[in-house]
Amino acid sequence: MLAAFSASAGCLRGIEKRMEKTLKNGMKICFLLLFAGILLPVLPVAAEELKVGLDSKFIPLTSNKPYIYVVHEGSSVKVQRVQDRNYELSGHYAKTIQPCPPFCIKPMSPAPDVETYGEVEMFDFMETKLRDGKGLLIDARTPSWFKKGTIPGSVNIPFTVLTKEPDSPEIAEWLEKFGAKERGDIGFFTALLEKWGIVDSKYKTEDWDFTQAKELVLFCNGPDCGQSPRAIRGLLAADYPSDKIKYYRGGMRLWEFWGITTVIPSVGE
Repeated sequence: MLAAFSASAGCLRGIEKRMEKTLKNGMKICFLLLFAGILLPVLPVAAEELKVGLDSKFIPLTSNKPYIYVVHEGSSVKVQRVQDRNYELSGHYAKTIQPCPPFCIKPMSPAPDVETYGEVEMFDFMETKLRDGKGLLIDARTPSWFKKGTIPGSVNIPFTVLTKEPDSPEIAEWLEKFGAKERGDIGFFTALLEKWGIVDSKYKTEDWDFTQAKELVLFCNGPDCGQSPRAIRGLLAADYPSDKIKYYRGGMRLWEFWGITTVIPSVGE
């Protein structure tokens, strides 16, 4: 009986050693296959999604944003790049020669203290302040241009509206729509406390309180378009805070150049 038990134990030890040797050899083979690239296709999908280049299947918006969603006219719109690698810009936005004036290349910023946005900043704005109702994306072009196609989530407020006299009823109406509140008579002591800095008055003027006013991002046809810069200067003339105004200089020309989703406004917009 003891001899049989010893024989069984020896057999088990032998099997264990053979299994250990086989496992080590198997691990070596796996590492060799991994470095040879044979196992790459079975790696997690996340690793494939991180690859950006000629061999990637999907063209994302940025290195960490495959696409975004925005609400336009009450419907959710998926904003992404054109997935055709042979896509080429055509039509009006492909023109490189335009008469100057009026189509002269504009400065990077339309006014001091107004921040200029690129596409990445636009995506972030659309996913945060625009989505949360704390921001407004304004297509400052004339309605005829707007109807041809615009950026999802935008509203059309032509520059001709925002360049009226600062004290006009039309401007006052738009300021209220943007979240500003007319102050009326604030009283002598309140004015004095604000002047001395005892009371926060960063976003307050004699006539308006812009504390809850929305952040506005304005755009038009691109770097050679003067419509959104004129609208921005009109807002500044009406005392809208410069740090609540952003300028997407690339406009429709750069948006179309990158093959990013556009929408055609509904009839009557």
